[in-house]
Amino acid sequence: MVIGYLLGSIPFGLLLTRLAGKGDVRDVGSGNIGATNVMRAGGKTLGAVTLVLDALKGAAAVWIAQNYFQATPASDQAAAAGALVGHLYPIWLKFRGGKGVATYFGILCVLWFTGALVYAAVWLATLAILRISSVAGILAVASAPIAAAILGQTILFPLLLGFALLVIWKHRENIARLRAGTETRVGRARSG
Repeated sequence: MVIGYLLGSIPFGLLLTRLAGKGDVRDVGSGNIGATNVMRAGGKTLGAVTLVLDALKGAAAVWIAQNYFQATPASDQAAAAGALVGHLYPIWLKFRGGKGVATYFGILCVLWFTGALVYAAVWLATLAILRISSVAGILAVASAPIAAAILGQTILFPLLLGFALLVIWKHRENIARLRAGTETRVGRARSG
């Protein structure tokens, strides 16, 4: 869990925008360190690299648990939980991290690949249709525990449900903007 937390807490979005000379991503748009806000601050390439690295740190945490520690469902889930909590609440940034969509996907890629495929399909289809990153993320994270329940992954269901609730909680400002009709679509600048 500790290794997962340390990996998850690496703020790639912040590091990449600073290295690219784009300043502090927390001063742009939503102030979030995740891929969507990095895209606003530094462009599509920087956003895509952030998305991949945020997913890889979640995947790496579970992979390390599976390959270097006693491989049990409990150890895999502990590493996964550490990685997601580390991303959402990194100690280095006063516990103000990203929203967890990419990191959750990376965790699923190693923990339960079928679930990752469902998650990716929901995420990409929703983003393509609605062009609202927050809605795509919320529906994707909700799809994981639903898929686990339908496909008989009862051992993963509580963890995936907990993850979904955490990530949705981190999207509460997005949900408020959605209700107000002011949430930004991907490809459009945020007003105000």
